[in-house]
Amino acid sequence: METPDNATPSADQTPAATGIAAQDWATASADENYRAAVVDLLGALAYGELAAFERLAEDAKLAPTLADKAELAKMASAEFHHFEQLRDRLAEIGAEPTGAMDPFVGALDGFHRQTAPSDWLEGLVKAYVGDSIASDFYREVAARLDSDTRSLVLAVLDDTGHASFAVEKVRAAIDADPRVGGRLALWARRLMGEALSQSQRVVADRDALSTMLVGGVADGFDLAEVGKMFSRITEAHTKRMAALGLAA
Repeated sequence: METPDNATPSADQTPAATGIAAQDWATASADENYRAAVVDLLGALAYGELAAFERLAEDAKLAPTLADKAELAKMASAEFHHFEQLRDRLAEIGAEPTGAMDPFVGALDGFHRQTAPSDWLEGLVKAYVGDSIASDFYREVAARLDSDTRSLVLAVLDDTGHASFAVEKVRAAIDADPRVGGRLALWARRLMGEALSQSQRVVADRDALSTMLVGGVADGFDLAEVGKMFSRITEAHTKRMAALGLAA
């Protein structure tokens, strides 16, 4: 989903874990509220990965060359593998995977309907910008999860190669026709707004997740910290725009 250089701080870069973040799943899941929050989180992630697989497969049809088509197909396969990991983990902890994903279908499908790319380049920018914002959000949450869940979440957020691929193709397109840059910058700004709104809606609609973020379940978050979190996500977005050669 994104390159490590552009990621927000991972759990490994945060101070020594305390509370739930210092526990394993077997210990932390004794708290039913925490367990419900994790099922929601994994359900949201699982549907996001499934949607990413579908979108990359569709984007491959817009690819201008056979090599580009093959590269996107490879990335789509990686996203589906991430989905399988999350689905299997949900089943392993006694949650029904489809049921865990269902609450997030409407919000995620709505986001993709509202941000359907009109061409190949818009599709690349959407995958790089939109997916990276979501990845940043989930990494922030992961730092407060139990060690087992945190490891899984960080693993499925690993870059599938799309970041460097998107940067290379978009910068080449702008070099060939600088006018493309203005259009893609407007598109990326729209994606930023929609992605943040979608993340906030997902959390607000699920009591367990919202409790996790404001400090009732996981450690270290309060309302002020949530504001700082979104500031960090916005800063990371600005850096990605620069990497693409676009004005934030």
